[in-house]
Amino acid sequence: MFELRRRPPIVHKGPRHREPGPAPKRRRTRVEQGSTRERTTDRSATAARVPEQTRAQDVRGEHTHGEDPAPGLAPRPVRRHSVRGQILEALRTALVGGELVPGEVYSAPALGERFGVSATPVREAMQQLATEGAVEVVPNRGFRVTERTPTELAELAEIRALIEVPVMLRLARTVPAARWTELRPLAEATGAAAARGDRAHYAETDRAFHRAVLALAGNRQLLLIADDLHRRSQWPLVSAPATTHGELVADAAEHSALLDALIAQDLQVVSSLVREHFAGAQD
Repeated sequence: MFELRRRPPIVHKGPRHREPGPAPKRRRTRVEQGSTRERTTDRSATAARVPEQTRAQDVRGEHTHGEDPAPGLAPRPVRRHSVRGQILEALRTALVGGELVPGEVYSAPALGERFGVSATPVREAMQQLATEGAVEVVPNRGFRVTERTPTELAELAEIRALIEVPVMLRLARTVPAARWTELRPLAEATGAAAARGDRAHYAETDRAFHRAVLALAGNRQLLLIADDLHRRSQWPLVSAPATTHGELVADAAEHSALLDALIAQDLQVVSSLVREHFAGAQD
């Protein structure tokens, strides 16, 4: 059994006599010791962070000492030109123009030599075309241009009509005539390309016209999907004869006719023109 022990009584003996000399060092409390350790740690962490900040500033090009790394030169914005983007557009043009033959295999080094660039941007551009379905990867050889069938193009035309016809009918009811008139130059550009027989430029101006029309709907996702479908529908068939000059001119004329129907708010003509235009694009 535990018992409480009584403390002896405290006897006050008065102040003790101290010999002359330096005052004894007072023992610091635990609170004071902890505070000292925290200050020491903070100083160490700050010292460790300074080089990191300096390195980060050096990477970003910031000057920590007010020094000008290139005195006397006015600052100029850095302009980066995408070689890959140029090659991608060139390959797309070659696809539409028939220079890249469906079923044929093309290597990145050979195409790079043709374009005067290394194989890397060509390979990256071809990988993008593979995701779009224009080519397929052939291991250890390169990329084969996809052989398309009339059924595939008919399916693309059907999907485009399902997306674009309702949008154009809605726009025909709401967009003022002045906005449609602003698109006349784009329709005329397709006609000029068709008249020259420039199939690659016609494909480009054709997409530009349809993008401008659909842009009035204010739906960015619609533009991305419709443009991708449109681009896929422009790749030629391996077995079908090339579009004649007269057919190309007739297709271009449908753009101006579509603008006329949109201005007149003739919904029936708008619907039939768009459907016929998509069907004619895959014949």
